[in-house]
Amino acid sequence: MKYYLFLDECGDQNLSNFDPSFPIFTLCGILMSERNYNEISNKALEMKRKYWGEKKIILHSRDIRKCEKGFEILFDLHIKKSFYEDTNSIMKNGDYTIVACSILKEPYIRKYGRLSDVYGLSLSYIIERTIFFLDSRNEEKIELYTYVEKRGKKEDAALLNYYNEVLDRGTYFVKPARIKSYFKSFEFKDKKENIIGLQIADLAAYPITRYVLDNCAVNNAFDIIEPKIYTQNGRKHGLKIFP
Repeated sequence: MKYYLFLDECGDQNLSNFDPSFPIFTLCGILMSERNYNEISNKALEMKRKYWGEKKIILHSRDIRKCEKGFEILFDLHIKKSFYEDTNSIMKNGDYTIVACSILKEPYIRKYGRLSDVYGLSLSYIIERTIFFLDSRNEEKIELYTYVEKRGKKEDAALLNYYNEVLDRGTYFVKPARIKSYFKSFEFKDKKENIIGLQIADLAAYPITRYVLDNCAVNNAFDIIEPKIYTQNGRKHGLKIFP
């Protein structure tokens, strides 16, 4: 049985100089089986053809909100309403699981300082909870393939190093051999490759981040994806907030 883990981030890793109006870093993971991925990909491609024909459009949260890079069509309120309904349907009805980690920078710095590795910490948590999720599937010979969007040679090399470190040392709750029994690859993909799983991760990361910053604010996008957060024994283990 083949599963995929798609990773995307919201905010940046910088603890020294960051926007005080957005003092947060979120790493969001989307888990789904190969069969469910094929289903959600087909639905997303159908939706794209509905609004853009054969033009290659990347679903990107910021571009959608700003009506940029092909999303200028959303200035038409009738199209916007229809597009959001279709997108929400995909996010609501798709069979996937969210495992995410958000780090609130200001309290984190007060507690741990500015030299901490927020990306490595977030990735370690996501890998750990991914293992718990896969254990719960009770399926034999699960193989997990991880994908993340390319950002730059330096950044990609650092992230791959984080990943290999977790595989080598394990986590507090999961030994290295157990991680390696599931995780088979860690690949970087260019945005132009139009990987639907990475776009789903992007669409989930922003509302999760807004929820962590203010869980009392109206956040319809989060309400739609909240049931997808990995839950075990009634607790949302799929959303870790540090500190």
